[in-house]
Amino acid sequence: MRPTRAALALVATALTPALVLATPAVAATSATTVATASDVAGSGVDDMSDDDVRVAIMRIIADPDTGRAVYAAAQKAMDGTIEDQRYFLETGRWIAQAEDDRVAIARILATADPKTDRAVIREANEALDTNTPEALRAFLETGYRLAVAEDDRVRVARILADPTISDALRSAAEDVIDGTPEELRYFIEVGQYEVDG
Repeated sequence: MRPTRAALALVATALTPALVLATPAVAATSATTVATASDVAGSGVDDMSDDDVRVAIMRIIADPDTGRAVYAAAQKAMDGTIEDQRYFLETGRWIAQAEDDRVAIARILATADPKTDRAVIREANEALDTNTPEALRAFLETGYRLAVAEDDRVRVARILADPTISDALRSAAEDVIDGTPEELRYFIEVGQYEVDG
């Protein structure tokens, strides 16, 4: 692990109770879709009334999936002028979202096993190295899920490489190895034990 990643992992571990995402899986499967800066730019923040701006910010504050940095920036904007509030919706939110995303990725790295989560570690480090809001968000929304699937496929291949497994387990592993990320995850967490159990 690179020294900067070790420092991020240490910080993320220390902040774990207060982080937005309860587990790395939530980062990949959260039902809440975070909008991008271009979504808001297209929505015409300049055309919104002052009251609409305040309501939009209050919705962000009230959302339980709002991260700590976004929440703090939203609170600060609400304490400021209407110009501060418009700036938050247009720009400040996305800066804070990138901070929350970096923390979420650092937390994923802190819990990743270097022996079995190689794709997750590789993709998370790539997102952090790229360090753009778009790369960070893309990893959390899709990249993490796909990296977990890649690692799970390797786990299934290792099961298949074991000559001592039962015929039922071999058949189940062969059936799932080309499956969806969700099928692979289920097999690794539950399915393989149901077959041999």
